[in-house]
Amino acid sequence: MAIQNLDLEVQTRLRERDIRYTSGRRAVVNVLANSDGPKSAAELAEELGPRVPVSSLYRSLAVLEDAGVVAPHFAAKGLTRYELAEWLAGHHHHVVCAECGTVEDIQIPSEYEDQVRAIVSDIASLVSFEPSNHMLEIEGRCSRCR
Repeated sequence: MAIQNLDLEVQTRLRERDIRYTSGRRAVVNVLANSDGPKSAAELAEELGPRVPVSSLYRSLAVLEDAGVVAPHFAAKGLTRYELAEWLAGHHHHVVCAECGTVEDIQIPSEYEDQVRAIVSDIASLVSFEPSNHMLEIEGRCSRCR
């Protein structure tokens, strides 16, 4: 999605909730839109630099999360990473390096996605659960850490 269209979509979503789309929130959304995977608050702060103070960054993440614009992902070591919500970024999965912590978005071929959906449905039915969505995270070691 082009940044201009993305900004319009986010602005509309926030306006519906009586939330201002500040320059800081816009900067956070744009960094996440240009990212190749979820980012931690520290990574966002480093990338944003002095444009967005850290205290404003945390407030912006909380507001954007509450509005459904960003989605948190909780890592095994307690680190939270953020990315644009699926309605903005599209459906995808992640590979996570257990050594360096890098998280990358991956798109899988449609035939594999169909198989994943079927497995999710089968597993959910074992416990009388109706799935509405799924995420696949593959943990291992990235090419840099191997």
